[in-house]
Amino acid sequence: MTEKRLATGVAGLDQMLSGGFVPGSAILVRGAPGTGKTTLAFHYLIEGARNGEPGLLISFEEFPKSLYRDATSLGWDLRKWEEDGKLHILFTSPNVFLSSLTTDDSPVSRLIAEHNIQRVALDSLTHFTRMTSDTHELRNIYNTVINGLKRGDVTSMYLGEESQSDFTADEKGRLSFVVDCIVMLRYLEVESAIGRALLVLKMRSSAHDNTIHRYTIGMGGITVGEPMEGTPAC
Repeated sequence: MTEKRLATGVAGLDQMLSGGFVPGSAILVRGAPGTGKTTLAFHYLIEGARNGEPGLLISFEEFPKSLYRDATSLGWDLRKWEEDGKLHILFTSPNVFLSSLTTDDSPVSRLIAEHNIQRVALDSLTHFTRMTSDTHELRNIYNTVINGLKRGDVTSMYLGEESQSDFTADEKGRLSFVVDCIVMLRYLEVESAIGRALLVLKMRSSAHDNTIHRYTIGMGGITVGEPMEGTPAC
């Protein structure tokens, strides 16, 4: 039997992932501002809603009104999915969210259980790096967040900010070892033009396409193109 996968809603990315994400995994989506991390989260949650897999979007920075506006600009009506009970949006702080994972009777835990949440997108993990400068404490925070959601039997996508030079610095928390899958969204300069490039850097328990693909963002969201030949991601 073919192992069940959770489709992302982006056809080209699903092909790169051998059909989608592995259920129960923790996915890190890294990229600089404007590369489409939140757009990919929209794809992921809406695809789940369409397939009867309720989702939860946790935001530490953007108010729901802003998220509605961003999704509408891409052709998606988040309010409709909310009204149908297939999507939930939670605006909170990193500290409150972190403390909520220490008990099974927290508002977050109850929301996940009562609404049968199967997909979660969290925007963003970067906020936790501002809570401590201690590398061991940061890794403990990552473990608390990721394992806390895994106990709820959900498949979680975590967005993470990245500039061109901070991946090594941000690795002080060894985040790449904690998550199961890493999708990189990068800006790419080719012949004096700026484009976007996507790479699946890591995927546990599954084969995946490890080539770099160009992608675009427009009405309807992300479109992944063919592999790029001989061009490294910036």
